[in-house]
Amino acid sequence: MLVAAAVCPCPPLLVPEVAAGAAPELDAARAACTDALGVLAAARPDVLVVIGPAEQSGRGTHAEGARGSFRGFGVDVDVRLGRDTGDAAEPTLPTSLAVAAWLLTKTGWSYAPIEGLGVGEPLAAERCIEVGRGIAARAERVALLVMGDASACRTLKAPGYLDERAAPFDAEVARALGAADVAALEALDAGLAYELKASGRAPWQVLAGAAEGAGLGGQLLYEDAPYGVGYMVAAWS
Repeated sequence: MLVAAAVCPCPPLLVPEVAAGAAPELDAARAACTDALGVLAAARPDVLVVIGPAEQSGRGTHAEGARGSFRGFGVDVDVRLGRDTGDAAEPTLPTSLAVAAWLLTKTGWSYAPIEGLGVGEPLAAERCIEVGRGIAARAERVALLVMGDASACRTLKAPGYLDERAAPFDAEVARALGAADVAALEALDAGLAYELKASGRAPWQVLAGAAEGAGLGGQLLYEDAPYGVGYMVAAWS
């Protein structure tokens, strides 16, 4: 059963070495992520499942000890998902899970075993919800760390340029995450999310499936679009 969840954005810029001189611009987001992970720790889960968007090569499960890297962004920073199991060789984590691994290391996570799941953007809502239900049923006390960004179309300089639909879409997502509104997350329009380049849509719907019947309450800890991309942090418990 799902006992807690944290929702965080997944830009590599959360890692200060990647952001370099712009690092202070996301200090508030990093602080909110730390607070959200504290909620997970307080729930004392039996297992933590980390979910994030992934390209084809990063989709599927990633065992504890899997490695990731930010070398592709020009910095010599490597990360590991949870404890070192001695099995991982080359970095395989998709960027979203690498950012999650960095956050977990930064906060000193040692409260439960960790597993990763890379989710493809095209995954249909019904399938996302089904996956979430399965995750929640895996242990008596399950926690989720859900990575993903909202729209990338909030300003003229945003990666997806300005789209007038982006702000209302993000506002509804922020409301749903803050209220732990499972039905609203399940009802998100996958087509619209794709057009707005919202990478968090599928992970959020996995969360919604996992949270069915759990009776969790939510709190929105952060919401902003500093680079024209919606970043949100929420905690459910």
